[in-house]
Amino acid sequence: MARILRRLRRDRTAASAAEFGLAAPILMLIIAATLQMAQAYYVRTILQGAVNRASRNSTLQSAQTSQTDIDAQVTRMVQDVMPAAAITFVRKNYSDFTNVGQPEDFTDSNNNGIHDPTECFVDLNGNGTWDDDVGKSGVGGAGDVVVYTVTVSYDQWFGFAHSLGLPLKQTLHATTILRNQPFATQTTRTGQQICPT
Repeated sequence: MARILRRLRRDRTAASAAEFGLAAPILMLIIAATLQMAQAYYVRTILQGAVNRASRNSTLQSAQTSQTDIDAQVTRMVQDVMPAAAITFVRKNYSDFTNVGQPEDFTDSNNNGIHDPTECFVDLNGNGTWDDDVGKSGVGGAGDVVVYTVTVSYDQWFGFAHSLGLPLKQTLHATTILRNQPFATQTTRTGQQICPT
């Protein structure tokens, strides 16, 4: 029995296979995670390039009637690398850069720093309700500042991401802010004071 144990202790055949069997799952996980990150980086790069190109086209006077064509170009560029991606577009326009992301003015009658439903406000975007962003939907007019945001959502390549607590869908955003060309006189925006009763 002692002789058999000594022989087994010296026997190294199949040791590499056993070591590979232990290391292979970790190696495969690292490779899959690297591919997943590379995919997201590549799609983000294509998306940002498409948005930058579209934004330059959006500043022209012809963009007033060709928004659908501009969105179709972005969709085509993104879906060339990620065919099943869901793509959404949001355009908001402002009178100048200082208004981007700013809330509509309101009368803070109780001094709590937030807009309450009973407080008066200045409706700058014309929708009849107080908004935490004064932007109007669409590309606006001459000289207006436009925030163009594209969101892309697609399924992850590998299903194991969910078991690691990661979402099954990858969502990427690309945003650009620019001013429309002065192809006409910029319209003046005036707000309407609204006081809920």
